[in-house]
Amino acid sequence: MTTWTSPAPTPVDGPLTGEDRPILEGCLAEQRATLLNVCAGLTAEQLAARPVPPSTLSLLGLVRHLAKVERIWLRQRVAGQDIPPLHGGPGDDTDFHQAHPSRAEQDVQALREEWRLADEAVAGVPFSHEIDFRGDPMSLRMVYVHLISEYSRHNGHADLLRQVLDGVTGR
Repeated sequence: MTTWTSPAPTPVDGPLTGEDRPILEGCLAEQRATLLNVCAGLTAEQLAARPVPPSTLSLLGLVRHLAKVERIWLRQRVAGQDIPPLHGGPGDDTDFHQAHPSRAEQDVQALREEWRLADEAVAGVPFSHEIDFRGDPMSLRMVYVHLISEYSRHNGHADLLRQVLDGVTGR
């Protein structure tokens, strides 16, 4: 029996000059790939481990959380898709608390699929498009900045979790 390990992502790169959209899409793609690169080579059990008590953070929890975040921001809020919440939806910690090794492969694949669907959902939406966020207007451009920030924050957590798990750094 072969043990599943999280696959390495395809490297991504984006433009360093030009219009906002390609630059921000490239930054988001890089942050997405960074998360999966930190997870690459780990088993389902390692991904689901919570190696820094009393924290409930696990790499698999972060994978599930960021899939949920992508769905909320890009598909539900920006694209207005009437789709069910993922892992409990906003304000629910199901994404972290129900991260189980038996679902690791499916959860990693679900994140990749959420990326594809989210990108498709907003592909034709102008960056100037605004949504209502807690009573204030927020542009799609700012949603991208928010998502890049969210990934950056959690990728820092992921780096630390990986180092505790097996000593690997710099992914």
